[in-house]
Amino acid sequence: MIAFRDIDDADPVLAHSHMVRGVEQTFAWIGERGGIPLTPSKAFKRVFVHWAAAAFDWPGHTEADLYAVNKVLNEWDFPPLMLLHDLMIAMKLGRHYKGQFKLTRAGQALVGHPGRIFGTVVPFFLFRVDHAGASRFDDEPILGNWDIFLNVLNVETEDGATGAALRRVFYGEPEGGFDTMMSGLYVQVLRPLCWAGLLEKQDGASRYRSEDAVFFKTPLWRSALGLDTDAEVLPATRH
Repeated sequence: MIAFRDIDDADPVLAHSHMVRGVEQTFAWIGERGGIPLTPSKAFKRVFVHWAAAAFDWPGHTEADLYAVNKVLNEWDFPPLMLLHDLMIAMKLGRHYKGQFKLTRAGQALVGHPGRIFGTVVPFFLFRVDHAGASRFDDEPILGNWDIFLNVLNVETEDGATGAALRRVFYGEPEGGFDTMMSGLYVQVLRPLCWAGLLEKQDGASRYRSEDAVFFKTPLWRSALGLDTDAEVLPATRH
Protein backbone atom coordinates (compact mmCIF):
# COMPACT_ATOMS: atom_id res chain seq x y z
CA MET A 1 0.00 0.00 0.00
CA ILE A 2 1.35 3.42 -0.97
CA ALA A 3 1.74 5.67 2.06
CA PHE A 4 1.63 9.47 1.86
CA ARG A 5 3.92 11.66 3.92
CA ASP A 6 2.25 14.19 6.20
CA ILE A 7 2.12 17.67 4.68
CA ASP A 8 2.15 20.72 6.94
CA ASP A 9 -0.92 22.91 6.62
CA ALA A 10 1.26 25.91 5.73
CA ASP A 11 3.24 24.12 3.01
CA PRO A 12 2.75 25.97 -0.30
CA VAL A 13 2.92 22.70 -2.28
CA LEU A 14 -0.71 22.10 -1.29
CA ALA A 15 -1.73 24.83 -3.74
CA HIS A 16 -1.18 22.27 -6.51
CA SER A 17 -4.10 20.12 -5.32
CA HIS A 18 -7.38 21.02 -6.98
CA MET A 19 -9.14 18.59 -4.65
CA VAL A 20 -7.82 20.30 -1.53
CA ARG A 21 -8.87 23.70 -2.89
CA GLY A 22 -12.33 22.41 -3.79
CA VAL A 23 -12.88 20.89 -0.35
CA GLU A 24 -11.61 24.03 1.39
CA GLN A 25 -13.89 26.25 -0.71
CA THR A 26 -16.84 23.98 0.07
CA PHE A 27 -16.04 24.14 3.77
CA ALA A 28 -15.79 27.94 3.54
CA TRP A 29 -19.28 28.21 2.03
CA ILE A 30 -20.72 26.03 4.77
CA GLY A 31 -18.87 28.00 7.43
CA GLU A 32 -20.37 31.26 6.21
CA ARG A 33 -23.90 30.03 5.46
CA GLY A 34 -24.43 26.99 7.66
CA GLY A 35 -24.98 24.51 4.85
CA ILE A 36 -25.35 24.00 1.11
CA PRO A 37 -28.96 23.93 -0.15
CA LEU A 38 -30.03 20.71 -1.87
CA THR A 39 -32.51 19.93 -4.62
CA PRO A 40 -35.26 17.35 -3.96
CA SER A 41 -32.93 14.75 -5.51
CA LYS A 42 -30.21 15.79 -3.01
CA ALA A 43 -27.91 17.42 -5.55
CA PHE A 44 -26.33 20.78 -4.76
CA LYS A 45 -28.59 23.65 -5.85
CA ARG A 46 -27.54 25.87 -8.71
CA VAL A 47 -26.72 28.83 -6.46
CA PHE A 48 -23.85 26.83 -4.98
CA VAL A 49 -22.83 25.21 -8.27
CA HIS A 50 -22.53 28.62 -9.94
CA TRP A 51 -20.46 29.91 -7.04
CA ALA A 52 -18.25 26.81 -6.98
CA ALA A 53 -17.52 27.03 -10.70
CA ALA A 54 -15.86 30.40 -10.12
CA ALA A 55 -14.34 29.62 -6.72
CA PHE A 56 -12.79 26.26 -7.62
CA ASP A 57 -11.27 27.48 -10.93
CA TRP A 58 -10.73 23.80 -11.79
CA PRO A 59 -8.53 23.28 -14.90
CA GLY A 60 -10.62 21.93 -17.74
CA HIS A 61 -13.76 22.81 -15.79
CA THR A 62 -13.35 26.54 -15.19
CA GLU A 63 -16.31 28.88 -15.08
CA ALA A 64 -15.66 29.82 -18.72
CA ASP A 65 -15.36 26.16 -19.76
CA LEU A 66 -18.64 25.22 -18.08
CA TYR A 67 -20.66 28.16 -19.35
CA ALA A 68 -19.36 27.56 -22.87
CA VAL A 69 -21.63 24.50 -23.05
CA ASN A 70 -24.30 25.29 -20.41
CA LYS A 71 -26.60 28.26 -19.89
CA VAL A 72 -27.12 27.30 -16.26
CA LEU A 73 -25.11 24.88 -14.15
CA ASN A 74 -26.47 21.87 -12.32
CA GLU A 75 -24.24 19.69 -10.18
CA TRP A 76 -23.92 17.03 -12.90
CA ASP A 77 -22.62 19.69 -15.31
CA PHE A 78 -19.56 20.14 -13.06
CA PRO A 79 -18.03 16.64 -12.70
CA PRO A 80 -15.32 17.53 -10.13
CA LEU A 81 -17.97 19.04 -7.85
CA MET A 82 -20.18 15.96 -8.20
CA LEU A 83 -17.13 13.84 -7.33
CA LEU A 84 -16.35 15.89 -4.21
CA HIS A 85 -19.98 15.67 -3.08
CA ASP A 86 -19.93 11.88 -3.44
CA LEU A 87 -16.54 11.63 -1.72
CA MET A 88 -17.59 13.69 1.28
CA ILE A 89 -20.70 11.56 1.72
CA ALA A 90 -18.77 8.28 1.30
CA MET A 91 -16.10 9.41 3.78
CA LYS A 92 -18.75 10.69 6.20
CA LEU A 93 -17.30 14.19 6.15
CA GLY A 94 -20.75 15.59 5.36
CA ARG A 95 -24.38 14.52 5.37
CA HIS A 96 -27.76 15.56 4.03
CA TYR A 97 -29.91 17.06 6.75
CA LYS A 98 -33.23 18.90 6.34
CA GLY A 99 -32.59 19.97 2.76
CA GLN A 100 -28.99 20.97 3.27
CA PHE A 101 -25.50 19.47 3.06
CA LYS A 102 -23.80 19.94 6.41
CA LEU A 103 -20.46 18.88 7.81
CA THR A 104 -20.17 16.04 10.28
CA ARG A 105 -17.75 16.14 13.20
CA ALA A 106 -15.20 14.36 11.00
CA GLY A 107 -15.59 17.06 8.36
CA GLN A 108 -15.40 19.87 10.90
CA ALA A 109 -12.13 18.42 12.18
CA LEU A 110 -10.58 19.09 8.76
CA VAL A 111 -11.63 22.74 8.54
CA GLY A 112 -8.56 24.96 8.38
CA HIS A 113 -6.23 22.01 7.89
CA PRO A 114 -5.42 21.64 4.17
CA GLY A 115 -2.57 19.22 4.89
CA ARG A 116 -4.95 16.97 6.77
CA ILE A 117 -7.51 17.30 3.97
CA PHE A 118 -4.90 16.13 1.47
CA GLY A 119 -3.78 13.21 3.64
CA THR A 120 -7.38 12.12 4.26
CA VAL A 121 -9.23 12.75 1.01
CA VAL A 122 -6.62 12.12 -1.69
CA PRO A 123 -5.65 8.54 -0.71
CA PHE A 124 -9.35 7.62 -0.51
CA PHE A 125 -9.96 9.24 -3.89
CA LEU A 126 -7.03 7.57 -5.63
CA PHE A 127 -7.16 4.10 -4.15
CA ARG A 128 -10.82 3.46 -3.35
CA VAL A 129 -12.83 5.25 -6.04
CA ASP A 130 -13.79 3.30 -9.17
CA HIS A 131 -12.20 5.63 -11.71
CA ALA A 132 -13.29 3.37 -14.57
CA GLY A 133 -16.87 4.25 -13.66
CA ALA A 134 -16.14 7.86 -14.60
CA SER A 135 -15.39 6.95 -18.19
CA ARG A 136 -18.01 7.71 -20.83
CA PHE A 137 -16.84 4.55 -22.61
CA ASP A 138 -17.87 2.21 -19.78
CA ASP A 139 -14.32 0.82 -19.66
CA GLU A 140 -13.16 -2.14 -17.65
CA PRO A 141 -10.39 -1.34 -15.15
CA ILE A 142 -7.09 -1.31 -17.02
CA LEU A 143 -4.23 -3.63 -16.22
CA GLY A 144 -1.95 -2.48 -13.44
CA ASN A 145 -2.08 -1.28 -9.87
CA TRP A 146 -1.22 1.94 -8.11
CA ASP A 147 2.15 0.69 -6.90
CA ILE A 148 3.18 0.04 -10.51
CA PHE A 149 1.63 3.21 -11.88
CA LEU A 150 3.21 5.53 -9.30
CA ASN A 151 6.67 3.97 -9.40
CA VAL A 152 6.84 4.02 -13.20
CA LEU A 153 5.43 7.55 -13.44
CA ASN A 154 7.94 8.65 -10.80
CA VAL A 155 10.69 8.01 -13.34
CA GLU A 156 8.94 8.67 -16.64
CA THR A 157 7.47 12.08 -15.77
CA GLU A 158 10.59 13.47 -14.09
CA ASP A 159 11.27 15.66 -17.12
CA GLY A 160 7.76 15.42 -18.55
CA ALA A 161 6.24 12.77 -20.78
CA THR A 162 3.41 12.79 -23.29
CA GLY A 163 0.37 10.64 -22.76
CA ALA A 164 1.33 8.67 -25.86
CA ALA A 165 4.80 7.95 -24.47
CA LEU A 166 3.33 6.79 -21.16
CA ARG A 167 0.85 4.58 -22.99
CA ARG A 168 3.75 2.89 -24.79
CA VAL A 169 5.69 2.41 -21.55
CA PHE A 170 2.77 0.69 -19.84
CA TYR A 171 1.09 -1.15 -22.71
CA GLY A 172 3.18 -0.95 -25.89
CA GLU A 173 2.26 0.54 -29.24
CA PRO A 174 -1.45 1.12 -29.92
CA GLU A 175 -3.28 -0.62 -32.72
CA GLY A 176 -5.31 1.25 -35.31
CA GLY A 177 -8.60 2.96 -34.50
CA PHE A 178 -9.73 4.52 -31.25
CA ASP A 179 -7.19 3.80 -28.51
CA THR A 180 -9.28 2.55 -25.60
CA MET A 181 -6.13 1.84 -23.59
CA MET A 182 -5.00 5.47 -23.83
CA SER A 183 -8.48 6.58 -22.82
CA GLY A 184 -8.43 4.22 -19.86
CA LEU A 185 -4.94 5.28 -18.76
CA TYR A 186 -6.02 8.91 -18.79
CA VAL A 187 -9.39 8.49 -17.09
CA GLN A 188 -8.27 5.96 -14.50
CA VAL A 189 -4.71 7.07 -13.70
CA LEU A 190 -3.45 10.33 -15.17
CA ARG A 191 -6.51 12.51 -14.62
CA PRO A 192 -7.01 11.40 -10.99
CA LEU A 193 -3.36 12.22 -10.29
CA CYS A 194 -3.80 15.64 -11.91
CA TRP A 195 -6.95 16.34 -9.90
CA ALA A 196 -5.14 15.28 -6.73
CA GLY A 197 -2.36 17.75 -7.59
CA LEU A 198 0.41 15.17 -7.96
CA LEU A 199 0.72 15.55 -11.73
CA GLU A 200 0.30 18.61 -13.91
CA LYS A 201 -1.10 18.33 -17.43
CA GLN A 202 0.05 20.69 -20.13
CA ASP A 203 -2.25 20.45 -23.13
CA GLY A 204 -0.92 19.88 -26.62
CA ALA A 205 -2.48 21.26 -29.79
CA SER A 206 -5.85 19.89 -28.66
CA ARG A 207 -6.87 19.81 -25.01
CA TYR A 208 -9.06 16.80 -25.79
CA ARG A 209 -6.19 14.55 -26.96
CA SER A 210 -4.56 13.17 -23.83
CA GLU A 211 -1.94 11.40 -25.93
CA ASP A 212 -0.55 14.79 -27.01
CA ALA A 213 -0.61 16.33 -23.53
CA VAL A 214 2.59 16.43 -21.46
CA PHE A 215 2.49 15.28 -17.85
CA PHE A 216 4.90 16.50 -15.17
CA LYS A 217 5.27 15.74 -11.49
CA THR A 218 4.40 18.70 -9.27
CA PRO A 219 6.30 19.72 -6.13
CA LEU A 220 3.44 18.11 -4.18
CA TRP A 221 4.39 14.71 -5.66
CA ARG A 222 7.93 15.14 -4.40
CA SER A 223 6.78 16.17 -0.93
CA ALA A 224 4.02 13.59 -0.48
CA LEU A 225 5.39 10.39 -1.95
CA GLY A 226 8.30 8.12 -1.10
CA LEU A 227 8.59 5.39 -3.74
CA ASP A 228 10.81 2.43 -4.56
CA THR A 229 12.00 4.10 -7.77
CA ASP A 230 13.20 7.27 -6.02
CA ALA A 231 16.76 5.97 -6.38
CA GLU A 232 16.37 6.15 -10.17
CA VAL A 233 15.53 9.84 -10.05
CA LEU A 234 18.41 12.28 -9.93
CA PRO A 235 19.07 13.17 -6.26
CA ALA A 236 19.42 16.83 -7.12
CA THR A 237 15.76 16.99 -8.08
CA ARG A 238 14.46 15.41 -4.89
CA HIS A 239 13.63 17.18 -1.65
